[in-house]
Amino acid sequence: MTITINEELRAYIDPLTEDEYAALERSLLSEGCRDALVLWGDLLVDGHNRYGICQKHEIPFNTMQNPAFTSMDDVHLWMIDNHLGRRSVSDFQRGILALRKKEIVSARVAQAQVQRSSNEPDSADAASQPAIEVPLNRDAIARAARLSSTTLAQIEKIQKTAAPELVSAVKSGVISINAAVAVASLPNEEQVAAVAGGKKELRQAARQVREARLPPKAEPEQPPSDATPDQIEIHRLTLLVTELTEERVQLKKKIQHLTIALSEARSGTDASDA
Repeated sequence: MTITINEELRAYIDPLTEDEYAALERSLLSEGCRDALVLWGDLLVDGHNRYGICQKHEIPFNTMQNPAFTSMDDVHLWMIDNHLGRRSVSDFQRGILALRKKEIVSARVAQAQVQRSSNEPDSADAASQPAIEVPLNRDAIARAARLSSTTLAQIEKIQKTAAPELVSAVKSGVISINAAVAVASLPNEEQVAAVAGGKKELRQAARQVREARLPPKAEPEQPPSDATPDQIEIHRLTLLVTELTEERVQLKKKIQHLTIALSEARSGTDASDA
């Protein structure tokens, strides 16, 4: 049997970590290759790691053809949907895959619309034309990735503005998505420096960005010069209440950031256990 490896397809999904690869190798050695490799003709679509390990240890394996493939876009969409359904894929990876799906579908829709308009069918022919795919909006993409629209927007911003070093830090779990989107707003060289400084430096950079976005505190209003002692005390207490209220608001924001970071950390733990 001839099996062809396309390096672009092999690299289309983030590679396994060393630990994940070692776990897969142990599983194949002890249990054999239970899942068939997916082919499109002789092109290997799914199972690159299994194929390599099976070849290395001469482990028997089965293959199956997917008759639904008609183009490389079909292959890419199938690969994306296949990986979006896996529990071991991190939130950031799911977001990147979902955004790729949006790009592919949007391009297909645009191409179909151009072809349909260039053919200029009459009303009778138009009814028999195949339906054009519906573009995916942000909410639909977020649901496909099992993410909130806010998190998907953050991932999209990281994808567009983050330095490669910062993207690698997010993928490896060194920094959360919520913190990374703040660091990504810094100049490229500052992002790289923060990554080089490690987890503590990245958190510090994210905190500084958030604090810089806060509106400046107004100077407290002074009581009138002819105010009575009671009026001065009331004024002092009013300022104190205002200050405590502001502190409460900031604490709530910090709790929200910590909750998001904890959720992402738990997601990363689930992925490592898969």
